[in-house]
Amino acid sequence: MRKTAAVVVTACAVLTVSPVASPAHAATAPTVSAKGAFLLDNATGTKVYSKYADTKRPMASTTKIMTVRVVLSQTNLDLDRKVTVQQAYRDYVAAKGASTADLKTGDRMTVRQLLYATMLPSGCDAAYALADTFGTGTTRSARVKSFIGKMNNKAADLGLTNTHFDSFDGISTTGENYTTPRDLAKLARSAMKWSTFRTVVKSQKTVRYATTSTGGTRTYTWYNTNKLLGSYTGATGIKTGTSTPAGPCLVFSATRGDKTLIGVVLNGTDRYNDAAKLLDYGFGTTTAATMQLRKLPTGAQQD
Repeated sequence: MRKTAAVVVTACAVLTVSPVASPAHAATAPTVSAKGAFLLDNATGTKVYSKYADTKRPMASTTKIMTVRVVLSQTNLDLDRKVTVQQAYRDYVAAKGASTADLKTGDRMTVRQLLYATMLPSGCDAAYALADTFGTGTTRSARVKSFIGKMNNKAADLGLTNTHFDSFDGISTTGENYTTPRDLAKLARSAMKWSTFRTVVKSQKTVRYATTSTGGTRTYTWYNTNKLLGSYTGATGIKTGTSTPAGPCLVFSATRGDKTLIGVVLNGTDRYNDAAKLLDYGFGTTTAATMQLRKLPTGAQQD
């Protein structure tokens, strides 16, 4: 679980729990613990459920959805490109007390591996590696600044008018890393158009092999911090996030039949149950009450 001391913006908005009437929905819109929530139909982008949808809130590690989205949109991206892990990435997570993929200095990782390392164990070291690799500049700080600029440019391109990034991983440096439930759902919908993204975020576990600085082979095993996977039938992603200012957050998706729903809960004390209730509402089902959460192995990252 990430620790941060940032205090981020709130924005004025009127509470709107505004379900869209449809025979497919449960009779009554659910009550959720989250301070902000949004659910949309992936096929059309249509709102299904909304609670404080346009109130700005810190988003913690759900920031990494944009980190990966920016990487995937790079021209002529080579997912097998090798990146050398720098000691600076390890020093960063140690200094911040951040979630980590425990990347080892000198190991040669592919970009694809770094995507898994960023999204499954919520590795801030992996996110740092991506920002350092895909930003531009002659220094690491310049490259990171450039990459965060790309994140904000992509937000503008996607019409995310209530979203701003000041970090590549959600550990805010200025208190200006925020989004809204509606914007974050729109971002997730955009990211899920990429097959690589869908493959990564639906994985409960992955085992990857990297070349060490001495030419050996190191095995990395990463578990997805998103416990909705394997717990809610049809769940397909997407990303957890937790910090002191943001509270527990979850961006989630599920498919049942020919219908896919994407949702967001920000600052929810019962985020997985919130997500299951919202999905049930959208699918017109009643499975949340009997859902048993998947347990992460001892020692796995929590986020």
